[in-house]
Amino acid sequence: MKKFLLVVLIMSILFMGGQSMAITVNIYYTGENGNARKFAEEMEQSGTVDAIRAEEGNKKYEYFYPKNDPETVLLIDSWESQEAIDRHHTTLMMNKITELRKKYDLHMRVERFIEDETIPDQDQNFIRK
Repeated sequence: MKKFLLVVLIMSILFMGGQSMAITVNIYYTGENGNARKFAEEMEQSGTVDAIRAEEGNKKYEYFYPKNDPETVLLIDSWESQEAIDRHHTTLMMNKITELRKKYDLHMRVERFIEDETIPDQDQNFIRK
């Protein structure tokens, strides 16, 4: 499966003529005793979230709380390109994020998506604007 996804990514890059493609990363933080929510709150209150949102290439950095799972927080983290993500990973903020993950003993599940800004005509009928 990983080889297939890599081939699809390479084909997409070739098809796009080398253009950068926006990437969205969904990170599901899971802990115990409300720690995932405490983590998200500390990230926001410490100013770390605002600093990440201000980084060049960041398109979105938002936390969401699943209605039926109080021990999980979903982070939707979107960037203009892999290069922007790579720059973000070299910042001092990553040390702060890593420390807070350890502090709250969080585990992560990660999904990555390459943005497709086109919406097929057959799907348009189901979108209420």
